[in-house]
Amino acid sequence: MTTPFRAALLGAAAGFIAINAQAADLPRSVSPPPLPSLPVFTWTGFYAGLNAGYAFRTGSGGYTDPTYGAVTGGSRSGGFSGGGQIGYNYQLTPGSGFVVGVETDIQGLASAKADAAYLGTTPYYNVRPNLDYFGTVRGRLGYAFDRVFVYGTGGFAYGGGSRSTYASAYPYTLPDTTRTGYAVGGGIEYAFTEKLSAKVEALYLHLGRGAAAATYYSASTPAYYGTGREDAGFAVVRAGLNYRF
Repeated sequence: MTTPFRAALLGAAAGFIAINAQAADLPRSVSPPPLPSLPVFTWTGFYAGLNAGYAFRTGSGGYTDPTYGAVTGGSRSGGFSGGGQIGYNYQLTPGSGFVVGVETDIQGLASAKADAAYLGTTPYYNVRPNLDYFGTVRGRLGYAFDRVFVYGTGGFAYGGGSRSTYASAYPYTLPDTTRTGYAVGGGIEYAFTEKLSAKVEALYLHLGRGAAAATYYSASTPAYYGTGREDAGFAVVRAGLNYRF
């Protein structure tokens, strides 16, 4: 091998080594770390909260005396309702998906008192117990669109209250103050933080068992007594706030 060719070969090798050495000193490109995934919202868990709304009577009562005819009036007014609820939800798939749950609540009810009915100008007083409180134990089933939960609900309902102010003058056996029945309805709930959610709900309750029909008494002379008719159902529209644990 000639000397010039050997020198050229050695020079090329030295240049190649120098280029590789320089490349090794250059900073290597590093792929950025993947962005952390955001936690998926879920409705699963226990919760407790408060609610307030209005109860509407869905019908009226009345009494027909066999001699003197129908007694007019006899409706019961609605009134403010408010109370609290506790429950548990389980979401089948996080994010959006079906949600099942159970909830129980108890409510105070204002102004759901028995009215007087009239035969002409003669007052007939309803001595059925007032409905001062009610509560429910219900299942809930619905679908969650991330933080929006739309649901239907239904289950057991109960209620009770105080005696009518006219009950002490009634000479016969008075109805029990406790009654039971059912509740059905639905609502929508929105979680505006990870822990707090607000809801709007409508329920229909029928408390027909355990309480006799409207019983009217007249303190006028002569006195008349009788069992009339009365719708045992009422509707509740309310808003609530829940805290999820």
